[in-house]
Amino acid sequence: MIVAMQDEATEQHIQDVIERMVELGFNVHRTTGAEQTILAGVGTPAHFDVVEFKVLPGVYDAYRISSPYKLAGKNFRPEGTTIAFANGVVVGGPEIVVMAGPCSVESREQILLSAKLSAAAGAKFLRGGAYKPRSSPYSFQGMGVDGLKLLREVADATGLLVITEVMEISQIEVMIPYIDCFQVGARNMQNFNLLRELGQARKPVLLKRGIAATIEELLLSSEYIMAGGNYDVILCERGIRTYETSTRNTMDIAAIPVVHKLSHLPIVGDPSHGTGRRDMVPPMAKAAVAAGADAILVEVHPNADKAVSDAAQTLYLDQFEKLMGELRVIAAAVGRTL
Repeated sequence: MIVAMQDEATEQHIQDVIERMVELGFNVHRTTGAEQTILAGVGTPAHFDVVEFKVLPGVYDAYRISSPYKLAGKNFRPEGTTIAFANGVVVGGPEIVVMAGPCSVESREQILLSAKLSAAAGAKFLRGGAYKPRSSPYSFQGMGVDGLKLLREVADATGLLVITEVMEISQIEVMIPYIDCFQVGARNMQNFNLLRELGQARKPVLLKRGIAATIEELLLSSEYIMAGGNYDVILCERGIRTYETSTRNTMDIAAIPVVHKLSHLPIVGDPSHGTGRRDMVPPMAKAAVAAGADAILVEVHPNADKAVSDAAQTLYLDQFEKLMGELRVIAAAVGRTL
């Protein structure tokens, strides 16, 4: 940590800051120039809040020079993390994995047709919500356990893996027999009690970025899961809220290379939630692959216009099939497969 003192800071101000840094476990190196004193704290204290120093008397500014996330940081696994699943699918390796399916499980016929055609086009995961967090309490909330059973049944029949959203702690044990990967939605990115419990679950977790979260906050949330011993975490860029109103969210493509620079964890691009518009899903999916995404999460439905939830951002199956062909070309161009 670096603490820059104000020009008019007294010697007592400086000594008070030094004492607090030493209390936390820093070795302090002081540099006093003609007008300003700089204090460099070297060491790895377990916990400290840089804001505490910003408000101390005589301090001009204070900032970290190392990341507050240790397990999610690049230094923990410089070679990168790969997450292997039961059927040989690996997220974080040379192959870009596609996760496809409807927003919600609505019926056996709907989810079975979605699974068959998604698998035929090259998807490796079947996505679909059994429990649905909706902004309105009057919207469809999902089929619950019956939806989980349908996901497992049709995924097994089509050779797919299952990823679906967990909304609360009580659902974890219920979901484990039916799923291959938990999904934590944007609304729960900072539900720290849920994240702690998922750290004990020993199944991979896909963690979506919150609608107003910074990349550092996303990585700190992943730290909660990893601190519990579950290192199989996949991050997801799904769009953030900005001033722009042309799309449902603003998909931050730049987050993908930034995450790869800061963290060893694989990252998924979700162009469906990233834009909220069917016509924009294919170009943003292609942009995510070009930017280095390790997987793509896409909403697909056999009758997209009549989907119970997220109809406006859901691809028809023929659109998805066309997109898969285009993504293979881009993947090859960046030295990967799909």
